[in-house]
Amino acid sequence: MSKNKQLERLAPWVLLVALLVLWEAICRGLAISEFIFPSPSRIWEQMVEYRSIIVQHSWRTFWVTLAGFGLAIAVGVLLGFIVGSSRLAYAAMYPLMTAFNALPKAAFVPILVVWFGIGIGPAILTAFLISFFPITVNIATGLATLEPELEDVLRVLGARRWDVLVKVGLPRSMPYFFASLKVAITLAFVGTTVSEMQASNEGIGYLLVSAGSAMQMGLAFAGLVAVGVMAMLMYEFFSWIEKRTTGWAHRGSQSV
Repeated sequence: MSKNKQLERLAPWVLLVALLVLWEAICRGLAISEFIFPSPSRIWEQMVEYRSIIVQHSWRTFWVTLAGFGLAIAVGVLLGFIVGSSRLAYAAMYPLMTAFNALPKAAFVPILVVWFGIGIGPAILTAFLISFFPITVNIATGLATLEPELEDVLRVLGARRWDVLVKVGLPRSMPYFFASLKVAITLAFVGTTVSEMQASNEGIGYLLVSAGSAMQMGLAFAGLVAVGVMAMLMYEFFSWIEKRTTGWAHRGSQSV
């Protein structure tokens, strides 16, 4: 492994440690109350003390997020395929989807509660609503950027429009697809947490509200750390899959 590769792998950890040291020094130097802004050491103490509770709520948030995210993948890929394969569909659907994406998803939570009640339903649907759009856009972009010359050559060789889209367009869209997954999974955690803060009695969002009302800021920050760790792990998971399924795209970009 080259020295540059080692530095790239160590850089995030070095930066994280430096930020934590600075954070701790500011809290101790200015004697900031833990009820206002807890230090990293206090957050760690709360994580250890309430580890079983944090794990329990984290697991609830994790599987609910994955349920909504799975739904977002299914709907996002389908809509992306429709939008990217037809100019008429693009002209009709894309402006409406853009307008819908601009709406604050937290505003949907009270409506979802009326429809589905308090519990996992609103959380799953909020995670879905906030994360399907990047998938749709990236799939549509991958299909829409298929070179017209390549499509003409395939048509001359006897390929139908469906064959071009499925056998050439979709594989060419895979780098876009995995890029969208890495963005969408982080948004899905945001959607789940926001919904849990308003309409749930479990999950990290509920833990944040409970800890805040009890003035346990260390526990609240510990919950935020849990969400960040889960999102980061899923991001790295999709990065790992991307490198092993779309290596041809990375090699092509490096050779240019």
